[in-house]
Amino acid sequence: MNKWPLIAAGLVLATPACGETLREAVATAYASNPELAAARARQEALAEAPEQARALGRPSADGGATAGYDRLGVGRAGTVSVGATLPVWTGGRVSSAVRAANNDVAAGAEGLRDTEAAILESVVAAYADLLYNQQAVEVARVGIERLDAQVAEARSRFGLGQATRTDVAQLEAQRSSVVANMADAEGTLATVAAAYRSIVGQSADALSTETPPPTALPTNLETAREAAQARNPLLLQQRRVADAAAARIGRERAERAPFLALNGAYGYGGRIADERVRGYEAAASAGLALRVPLLTGGLLSSRVRQAEATYRAERFQIDAAAREAIRGADAAWATLIAARARLKANVDGLAAADLALKGVRAEYSYGLRSTIDILVADQSFRAAQLAVARSRSDVLIAQAALLRATGRLSGEAYA
Repeated sequence: MNKWPLIAAGLVLATPACGETLREAVATAYASNPELAAARARQEALAEAPEQARALGRPSADGGATAGYDRLGVGRAGTVSVGATLPVWTGGRVSSAVRAANNDVAAGAEGLRDTEAAILESVVAAYADLLYNQQAVEVARVGIERLDAQVAEARSRFGLGQATRTDVAQLEAQRSSVVANMADAEGTLATVAAAYRSIVGQSADALSTETPPPTALPTNLETAREAAQARNPLLLQQRRVADAAAARIGRERAERAPFLALNGAYGYGGRIADERVRGYEAAASAGLALRVPLLTGGLLSSRVRQAEATYRAERFQIDAAAREAIRGADAAWATLIAARARLKANVDGLAAADLALKGVRAEYSYGLRSTIDILVADQSFRAAQLAVARSRSDVLIAQAALLRATGRLSGEAYA
């Protein structure tokens, strides 16, 4: 299995193996992609939710001041006061809110993992497309050089009376066709290079054809399914979402419970008379505040039923996410197996096409083959080169898809 890319690299005569590697592209995108940075910042914002929920059960204090004018004799006056509240009993409101917030953060973390995987899968796809198109341009360039030599040989043979003008014209027509193919390939390469620069964050010159398979790839279908059920980020995210929904049922039920808090306040007032500040008596108060829901018109019961229905829906979504995770693993595994088989077949085909082209050219020099035989063999060889290049790119894309389906596509996947 591992020898196929090496054989193909030797026959394709395309991009040198010393160029930028896929590992470097993934590391660069992982560190600098703006969409990924934005997703991380949103997760940091979400991580503040538990602390905000805990704050509902902690002491709070505030201060206030008033100033005004009274025409009835007081004149200019003002007050300054400070108040504090200490929740004593919340009926489970705070604890359930904290549990819901913690699960929201955990769900967000799994969502961030999937966002990272999606971006890295795009990086691999952009790398594979750019690698293929670089090889397509190189195949066309080498093909033109080969046809230039063939055209020159045919013209010499024509001058010696060993070939016809038709032979020369056929080779020249084939060369023009390959030149046109190269122009198309260069245009596509520029477009693909722009896409690569957008997703990775920097331009690439020559990409390396040496990309060893990631060590985290599952070795068989059963392993892929188990990994998907255990690590697929969308499945894990849905489980956390369901846990948060369960906590919100408790939060709504807690609204039926009494709420008890200790309140305290201290204030001081003063007025300005005869250009002097004359103070009032200072005042202080402390006490317990109790709130007991007695009649809500069915609002609290409705909210509890709504939360329970939402939780049931999220539980059903867990089953749906589990099925989708297994389906994704099955599809990704099948795609990878097909891509590997296609690469092997195309490598064998390229070796045969290379041998056939060399044989036809040798036989042509002895007058045993016609010019049309040369053209057919040359075209078949270039088609086989492109097929191997495309198969190699397909394998890279299929590997990334399987890693993502099994929850193993991260910044370290290609390290």
